[in-house]
Amino acid sequence: MTAKTQPIIIRKKHGHGGHHGGAWKVAYADFVTAMMALFIVLWLMSSSDKVKKAVAGYFNDPKGTANLLGTTMAGNGVEVVQNDDALKRLKQKLEEEIKAKKELQKLSKQIEITITPEGLRIELIESKNGTFYESGSAQLSDSGQELLALLAGELKTLPNNLLIEGHTDAAQYSTNANYSNWELSADRANAARRLMQADGVRPNQVTQIRGYADQLLRVKDNPYDPSNRRISILVKNLTVGVPQIPSGAPVAAASKPASTAAPPQNAMQPAALTSAKAPASKTGLVGKLTAMLPSRKK
Repeated sequence: MTAKTQPIIIRKKHGHGGHHGGAWKVAYADFVTAMMALFIVLWLMSSSDKVKKAVAGYFNDPKGTANLLGTTMAGNGVEVVQNDDALKRLKQKLEEEIKAKKELQKLSKQIEITITPEGLRIELIESKNGTFYESGSAQLSDSGQELLALLAGELKTLPNNLLIEGHTDAAQYSTNANYSNWELSADRANAARRLMQADGVRPNQVTQIRGYADQLLRVKDNPYDPSNRRISILVKNLTVGVPQIPSGAPVAAASKPASTAAPPQNAMQPAALTSAKAPASKTGLVGKLTAMLPSRKK
């Protein structure tokens, strides 16, 4: 009997872990993310109340429309300074002056003055046939010109900045494809700005012009309601001055922390409002987090 030939077995060995896959990378990434979240929470817990309010204000109102969401924080995290007594006095004075003019008495129901977290909001609400503007146009009517001139006479004496917003209803233009409610709302706000500045409002007092078209309806259940067509003039609260980098200074060369830099003085703002501390530097937090992470081996 002949001996059976033994089969030849070849073993292939794979070094350094073989086909273990990259699951460890996912686990490591989750660990690093959890650690960063922990450090951020610890940092927030040890921060001042102003920083906590700024962070909360951003997440509650990331677009900066504080007057819509009812927050007391501007979109950049700067706390809005309230002066309700001064706003109430201004509101009462404007209402009395409007009632004193016979031409404007009949329009009192179409003029709404309210106090909001951002300041005093004055809304000029259109009627079916147009009240303050010619129908479908940015041309001011006689009543609109008279009312805006009255408002300009009072607002030009204030240190507060102004924001003017234009709104329309949902009815679309059918004769001009290149001119929509977006253009109309912005043009109406701009027409109000031009007239008010011609009557004494300072050139730098109007800081923003906004055209919302039909995106912020006053009567949401009826997008075609005439009262959705309106102009809003916001007398903004005086806000804390934000430090700015001097023109011509290189950003990378700045060695002093932002809190030591003197904020620009605004002659129209009280001195007490311009002495606020600058927000905490992000570089310090990122540097601390980076230092605490495990270093990679080459």
